Amino acid sequence: MSPRLAPAADVKTGVPHLVLVGLPGVGKTTIGRAAAKALGRPFLDFDAEIERREGMPLKELFRVMGEDHFRGLEHALTAEVSATGGMVLAPGGGWITQTASVELLRKAGRIIYLRASPEAVARRLRRVETRPLLAGRDPLVALGDLYAKRRALYEEADTVLDTERLSRHELIAGVVELGSAPA
Repeated sequence: MSPRLAPAADVKTGVPHLVLVGLPGVGKTTIGRAAAKALGRPFLDFDAEIERREGMPLKELFRVMGEDHFRGLEHALTAEVSATGGMVLAPGGGWITQTASVELLRKAGRIIYLRASPEAVARRLRRVETRPLLAGRDPLVALGDLYAKRRALYEEADTVLDTERLSRHELIAGVVELGSAPA
């Protein structure tokens, strides 16, 4: 089943993807959707696409099938989009822990880390219950644990944009600038 991408003519093979990574709730979807619109590129939120394909919310998918199954679905979607180009992608926060997936998109895109401290993300978060790795836990503790495990991986991104220092407008502009730069 192919992702709900834009029509094939809108997907620009050979144009690097812009891949937004960071903690859950950092703003990958919000920033990604706005940057894609400004660039005239398709946008794909991995979590939303997996929910659509599986016909169930992520929280339920994690509960019924487990995180390993979800990561397999995430990798399959990564492999699928790696054969295209020119999209703005927002994989889940844990996507960065899958070396094989990261390498697929590192070759086909620019990885952009939207950096924020666990404290900043916890202040911004709404609807923690929809986020499987945060639900049922103190969000600050859960985010701190995820950050400790993933920080070094996030920092290997091609570019880092600090969401605590830059406004939403500046973050979007930064992604747009990266998407407008020659490959």
